[in-house]
Amino acid sequence: MTLSADEVRHIAKLARLELADGDLDATQAKLNGIFGLIEEMQAVNTDGVEPMSHPQELAQRLREDAVSETDRRQAYQAIAPQTEAGLYLVPKVIE
Repeated sequence: MTLSADEVRHIAKLARLELADGDLDATQAKLNGIFGLIEEMQAVNTDGVEPMSHPQELAQRLREDAVSETDRRQAYQAIAPQTEAGLYLVPKVIE
């Protein structure tokens, strides 16, 4: 797929970009290059290839799951306007 100059102008207008006439040819070439790469990637046969979450098999470094702050729930709920059974009560906004 190749884009015409009018299509490039239209895309620039939709994106609210000001495109000078001198930049039109370079922008058109870059966009056509992108579409060319997309066509190449779509032409590759990927039948039987499982999707991967990452291109490399890397292990995630995890930190120890440890409590780092003190429990201040009672102090926060003591100054709240309304609480019930450990929950904050708020006014109903949707009927």
